Amino acid sequence: MRCGFPSLALRVQEVGGNLFCFRGKRGNLLKVIWHDGQGACLFTKRLERGRFIWPTVEGGAVTISPAQLSYLLSGIDWRNPQETWRPARIG
Repeated sequence: MRCGFPSLALRVQEVGGNLFCFRGKRGNLLKVIWHDGQGACLFTKRLERGRFIWPTVEGGAVTISPAQLSYLLSGIDWRNPQETWRPARIG
């Protein structure tokens, strides 16, 4: 993550209204920034083990769905999510 919060927030402020995700160089740090017209909100998450599964970037930006963002934040491989087994009955 070679850019600090002020320079990332400036990039987001120019577009506004969307969530922007930035990943650190090692892949274990994620910054999510949202600008609502009045100010910027920052969410950071660092993984103790492993890396965030990052989409292939062509042209500098990638659009992902809210479900894919949820998988990304949970550390799940969003490119090929697998449904887990659930019991048919409880008890």
